[in-house]
Amino acid sequence: MAGRKVLVTGGCGYIGSHTLVDLINNGFEVISVDNLCNSDEKALQGVERITGQKVKNYAVDLVDKEATFKIFEEHPDIFGVVHFAALKAVGESVEQPLRYYINNLNSTLNTAQACIKYGVPNFIFSSSCSVYGNAKDLPVTEDTPFEEAESPYARTKQMGENMLVDICKKFSELNVVLLRYFNPAGAHPTSIIGEAPSNPAQSLVPIITETAIGKRESMSVYGSDYETRDGTCIRDYIHIMDLANAHTKAMKYLEGQKNETNCEVFNLGIGEGVTVLEAINAFEKTSGKKLNYKMGPRRPGDVVSIYSDYKRAASLLGWEPKHDILDIMRTAWAWEQKRTGKVPV
Repeated sequence: MAGRKVLVTGGCGYIGSHTLVDLINNGFEVISVDNLCNSDEKALQGVERITGQKVKNYAVDLVDKEATFKIFEEHPDIFGVVHFAALKAVGESVEQPLRYYINNLNSTLNTAQACIKYGVPNFIFSSSCSVYGNAKDLPVTEDTPFEEAESPYARTKQMGENMLVDICKKFSELNVVLLRYFNPAGAHPTSIIGEAPSNPAQSLVPIITETAIGKRESMSVYGSDYETRDGTCIRDYIHIMDLANAHTKAMKYLEGQKNETNCEVFNLGIGEGVTVLEAINAFEKTSGKKLNYKMGPRRPGDVVSIYSDYKRAASLLGWEPKHDILDIMRTAWAWEQKRTGKVPV
């Protein structure tokens, strides 16, 4: 394990905890930093149950540069960083733009600067399909130009990428992979870990399962008059374990020095668009439950339609998604039932 220690920021969060599992299962040693503003260290207990490995978390806010640097000082053998830590709710970012810019940009800058200062060669950045905005052509490829950001959250991802591109031009010793993912959903097949935000869920799939289990009386579908096949927004839903594995493959890609440049970008999705109503239908099919939902008005910040071309990740990282929307809904529903400890009526 010597020389293969990976620092995962946001490690107690949804994507972070599943990625910890995949990294451990592929021979990496891991540590976590998570200020727990929208997560819980209980996720690391789940990681330990699945892998047998206890993971240390530093409850540090990465906006605090001094505290961030102390972690790197304590672990001079960090080999790579996977940077998830960020605020990520589109609607909230519209209401709190200052908070999003301060948090998302400064945490990225401080972590990248720490990598350079302490000689950490590999940095994987959690980006997003939101960087594309309302793309003119679908599916989007890595060469699809950025359109106007639809929310402050999306703009922080655009700016985060641009900052890292500029940093890489100056610091050739830093190798960066920008992973633009689409809509992570689902849970670990054991149902030991899954999506469990401390704050109210903002993503479609947990909203669906929380409605089905009775935590919410009903849910709203935002917008029914978009120019899509059923009038609702289209997204590319990627199973959380497929997404987690892509980070491991990206780290191995850098470890093997297979990158042609020191800043490369990959799309991560399943290459198919699913409407909100199709996602609801997929849940109803796998669970056998009818969902209580209503059609509502459009929501500020929402992109109409986005889905991926992931050929580059398949070719260079050797990554292929193994799960579809039905797998996503099945594992998400199993997780929801297990974490609430009840079966819905």
